[in-house]
Amino acid sequence: DEFISSPPRKTVRFGGTLSEILLKYEKGDTTDFELLKHQLSDPDIKDAQIINWLHEFRASVAYLTKELEQLVNILLKLPWLRRSRQVVEEYLGFLGNLVSAQTVHLRPCLRMIVSQFVPPRITVREDDVDISDSDDDDENISENFNTCHRALQTVAGYVPSTPQFLMPILVEFFPFINKSERTLECYVHNLLRVTVYLPTLRLQILELIIEKLLKLDVSTPQQDIEDAEETANNSTSMEKSTEEGLFDMEEDEDRKGNKVVSPSIERMAHPLAERLDILMTILFSYIKDVCHVDGKLDISNTKDLYRDLVSVFDKLILPTHASCHVQYFMFYICSFKLGLAEAFLDHLWKKLQDPNNPSVIRQTAGSYIGSFLARAKFIPIVTVKACLDLLVNWLHKYIDNQDTGANAYCDVSLHGPFYSTCQTVFYTLIFRHKQLLDGNLRKGLSYLQSLNFERIVMCQLNPLKICIPSVVNLFAAITRKYQLVFCYTIIERNNRQFIPIVRSGTGGELVQTCTNPLDSFFPFDPYILKRSKKTIDPMYQFWEELSAEDLENLKKPIKKGTSEDEDDDFLKGETPQNDGVVEIASNSYESNIRSPVSSIGSPADCYVPYPL
Repeated sequence: DEFISSPPRKTVRFGGTLSEILLKYEKGDTTDFELLKHQLSDPDIKDAQIINWLHEFRASVAYLTKELEQLVNILLKLPWLRRSRQVVEEYLGFLGNLVSAQTVHLRPCLRMIVSQFVPPRITVREDDVDISDSDDDDENISENFNTCHRALQTVAGYVPSTPQFLMPILVEFFPFINKSERTLECYVHNLLRVTVYLPTLRLQILELIIEKLLKLDVSTPQQDIEDAEETANNSTSMEKSTEEGLFDMEEDEDRKGNKVVSPSIERMAHPLAERLDILMTILFSYIKDVCHVDGKLDISNTKDLYRDLVSVFDKLILPTHASCHVQYFMFYICSFKLGLAEAFLDHLWKKLQDPNNPSVIRQTAGSYIGSFLARAKFIPIVTVKACLDLLVNWLHKYIDNQDTGANAYCDVSLHGPFYSTCQTVFYTLIFRHKQLLDGNLRKGLSYLQSLNFERIVMCQLNPLKICIPSVVNLFAAITRKYQLVFCYTIIERNNRQFIPIVRSGTGGELVQTCTNPLDSFFPFDPYILKRSKKTIDPMYQFWEELSAEDLENLKKPIKKGTSEDEDDDFLKGETPQNDGVVEIASNSYESNIRSPVSSIGSPADCYVPYPL
C-alpha cells in the first residue's frame, strides 16, 4: 500500500544526476548535456518527468549561470501552465529560486510570463494556408491567467526591481490591433490586473493602454463607423426580406412569435470599432472597480486614480485632435463625485488661460470645457454658472486688452484661444439656457443680461465670423428670443465678406469656403460604441430635437414685461433622450456655409429667419 500511494521518484531518463551532467559539461563532455536538452524539449514529456527535473534544478540553481542561458530558455519553454497542480507548484518554486540566485535570467522569466497573457494559439489550415489565431475554446484560460499572475508576483517578491524590467516587456508584447478581439481583450485585462499588485506601474500601464486605444480611435472616424453600421443594417434587412420569401405565412408567424435577440446586435460592424468597444468596456469596468470597495465609493482610491488619469489625459488626449471615444474615461470618472468634475473643469480652465501653453492646447481645453458643461448631466446648473462667469469675465478682459490695439482685427492665428472660449460659451448656452432660465425667468434673464453678450459679439475681433455656423445660428436664435443681443446683422455682414479659398488640384481648381477656421471639435459628441455606451448614456445629455413649436418660438421674442410667473413654452418639458435632429429649412446663408458638425446628436446646422 505504501508503495502504491507514493509518487514515482524515478522515471525513464538517461544520464546521471543533474549536478553530474553539469560538471561533465564544464569539463567539455557535452554528450549527457545534449541528451538532457533533448529530454526537456520532448513535446510528450510526462508530468512526473517535469517534476523530477524541476526538483533537481531547484537544488542546482547556482550552476545556472549566464553560460547556461540556452538550457534556461528550454526550461522556460516547458509547457507547465496546462499541467497538473503539482507541476505548476514545482515550477513556481523553481522560478522563485532561479531569479533569486541568478538575476541575470530575470528578463527571460518575465518575457515567458507575459507571453502567456494572451490565449494560446491554434493553427487552422484553409486552402493550404496556415491561419493562426487565439483559441477561444480553452476552458482553463481564466485559471491559467491566475497562475501567470501568481508567477509574476512570486518573481516580484524575490526581485524588488522587477517593475522597471517588466514595463518594456509589457510594451513589447502588446498585440497589434489587427489581432483578434479576444487576444486584445485578454492582454489589456491582464495588464490592468498587474496594476493591482504592482501599483508603481499603474500610471505607465494606463498610458500604454490609452495610447493603443487612441490609435484605434483615430483610425476609425465616427463617419466611417456610422457608414459601416448603415451598410450592415441594409444588408441585414435585405437578408431578412429574402428569407421571408422562402417560408410560408404560418412559419413566418411562428418565427415572429419567438423573438430571439441576435448577438450581432451587440457587435459593431466596423472591425476596429468592435475592438475599441470591447477595450473601452474593460477600461470603464476597471475604473469602477478601483473606485468602489464593497459597492461604495472609496474617496482615497478614486482621487489617486483620478490623478493618474488626468496625467494621461494631459500627455495623450489633449494634444490629439478629433478623437471620438477614448476621452470618455475622464467623463466617466468625473461622474462619481461632483468634486472630481469641478477639479477637471478647473484643470482645463488653467490650461485655457495660461498664455505659456501652446495656442492649440488652449483652444482644445476650451472645447473640452464647453462639451463637458453641455453634455454631463451630473454637473449642476450652479457649477455651469460659475464656469460661465469665469469664461465670460476672461473674454471681457481680453477685449479690454486687445480691442483697441494694433491687433484689434479678426485673426484666428492671433486670437485662437479667445475664439475658442467664445464658442465654448455659446455652445454651453445652447445646451443649458433652459436650465439657466428655469424656475425664475426674470432672475435667469437678469443673470444672462449681466454676462453682456452684446459687447462680446460686437467687438472688433468678431467671434461670430470664426465660430462654427451651427453654433452661431442657434446662439443667435436663442439670444434674439430673450433679447440679449441681436446677431443677425453681423452674421449677414460676415456672410457677404466670406472669401472663397481656391485650391488647385489634378482635377482643376476647387473653390472652398472655410466654415471651421478654428479646426475645432466637440470632444464629448455622442458616444456610438454599442456595448460601452451603456455606461455613458445614463449620465449623458443628448441634443434635444427641435419641434416645429420650438422653432416657431425661437422666432418670437419674449415681451420685456414678462412676469416671472408666466409660462414660457420654450422652457417647458424635459430634454428628450433622442439622438435625432431636425434641420430648419436652409437659405442662402446656409446653402453656402455648412457646418462640419455632422455627428448624430449634435446641433444641426440651422438658421432661424428673422423679420426684416
